[in-house]
Amino acid sequence: MTETTRAQDSAVRVREEILAYYAQGNEDGRLRQGSDRLEFWRTQDVLRRLLQTAPARVLDVGGGSGIHAEWLARDGYEVELVDPVPLHVEQADRLPGVTARPGDARALPAEDTAYDVVLLLGPLYHLPERADRVRALSEARRVVRPGGLVVAATINRFAGLHDMLRQELYFVDPHRARIDREMEEGRHDSEDGGHFTTAYFAQPHEAPEEFEEAALTVDGQYGLEGVAWLMGGIEDWLDDPGRREAVLTAGRHIECEPTLLGASGHLLTAGRRPR
Repeated sequence: MTETTRAQDSAVRVREEILAYYAQGNEDGRLRQGSDRLEFWRTQDVLRRLLQTAPARVLDVGGGSGIHAEWLARDGYEVELVDPVPLHVEQADRLPGVTARPGDARALPAEDTAYDVVLLLGPLYHLPERADRVRALSEARRVVRPGGLVVAATINRFAGLHDMLRQELYFVDPHRARIDREMEEGRHDSEDGGHFTTAYFAQPHEAPEEFEEAALTVDGQYGLEGVAWLMGGIEDWLDDPGRREAVLTAGRHIECEPTLLGASGHLLTAGRRPR
């Protein structure tokens, strides 16, 4: 099977509700405003410490409109982006220094060992089945060079519970019933009254286990938002440069603390293809 055929075969299996959700075009602005900026800045902070010095070749899998590809290219990395949403590919391909093309995390249109770094900052939490997540990680392992870095994002299992409490929606049915089911199963269904599309919310231990199943060696895990995202003044803090830096520093202090990994809304797991 050729690379093009592999990508097309997998792309037709992307869930229609996921494609429709992102085709609305809201993802490009999500991380640029409000409290979601904390996720963006903390992801940037962690990645800048994990990545080797530029230049290096980076594959941004499921990179959306290119919000991370954009700053990576500015930092001097050679960035290629793959995404199954046509609007995202169009948006990302307009960014200076970024090359974008359609593709699916489970069947990457890329040569073996072609990249120094592979990022999966969205695909894993839109793959509810473990076999698909392991397949995506195995593809990342295939296309990264020996010793190369793979970083994947997951949404934490209790993110929905924390968010609904923060918004005072957990006191109201049907939100409470939906969140209670999500905590048991980890699955978020768009038809179930949620504000997101089909997704899987993982326990912190799951990503390292899936990395190992894909023959990747785990280096570490990083909680992105810590507990700051749950605090009422977070948007005002992020608007103030001095307080914003204090919030980011606080996040660094606890980012690898095992007892607090599940408190963050999002988690980064970093690993490498063995040499």
